[in-house]
Amino acid sequence: MSRRIVLWRHGRTEWNAAGRFQGQTDVELDDVGRQQARDSAARLAALEPDLLVTSDLKRTRDTMAMLAALTGAEAELDVRLRETYAGEWQGCTAAEIAMRWPIEYKAWRAGDPLLRVGGGETRQEVADRMKAAVVDAAARLPGDGLAVLTSHGGAARLGIAALIGMPLELFTNIGGLSNCSWSMLREGDDGWILVEHNAGTLPPPVVIEEG
Repeated sequence: MSRRIVLWRHGRTEWNAAGRFQGQTDVELDDVGRQQARDSAARLAALEPDLLVTSDLKRTRDTMAMLAALTGAEAELDVRLRETYAGEWQGCTAAEIAMRWPIEYKAWRAGDPLLRVGGGETRQEVADRMKAAVVDAAARLPGDGLAVLTSHGGAARLGIAALIGMPLELFTNIGGLSNCSWSMLREGDDGWILVEHNAGTLPPPVVIEEG
C-alpha cells in the first residue's frame, strides 16, 4: 500500500452559516459544527491514522480534538494549514466584496492565482505552503501509513490542486469541501493521486426492521 493523506475541513461556524469570508479570523465552531466534528471523527477514527496534524486556528483545533480523543493520539499544530489570509475581505459576504472591490472580485472569481486576496495572500502562496505541509507530514509516515490533516475549505482545495499538478487557474474545478468532509490523496509512482473528495456527506443510513 501507499502512504495516504486525508485533508479534513473543520466543522461549521456562525460565519460559515452567514456566508462570511473567514480567512484567518479565529472563529469558533457553532453547535452544528461541534456535532459535525463528533460524527466525522467517529468515521475517520476507523481508518486508524498514524499521524494527526491541524491548523492552529480554533475551528480546526476543536474539530481535530474530537478525533484525537477517539484515537488517543496527540495532534500537532502546523500554521501552514491555515486558510488564506484574506485581508480586508475577512468578515465580508461575497455580495459585499463584489460591491466594494468589483475589479478584484472579478479577478478572484476568474481564478487569478497571483491576486492578493483582500490585500492578503495569493492562491499561489497558499498552494505552496499547503503542499509543503502535506509532503512533510507524508515523509514521517510508514510505507502504508495515513495522516489526517485538519485544514480549511479553500486552502485544502488549493493544496489538492498543487499536489496533483493541476494549474491553479483551474482549481475551482475541484468542488468545494462541505464542513467536516474530507479528501484523500494517495502517493503514486508519479506523484499524488486524488482518490476521494468531499467524502462524509452522505445522509445517515435508513434503519430497516428485520422480520
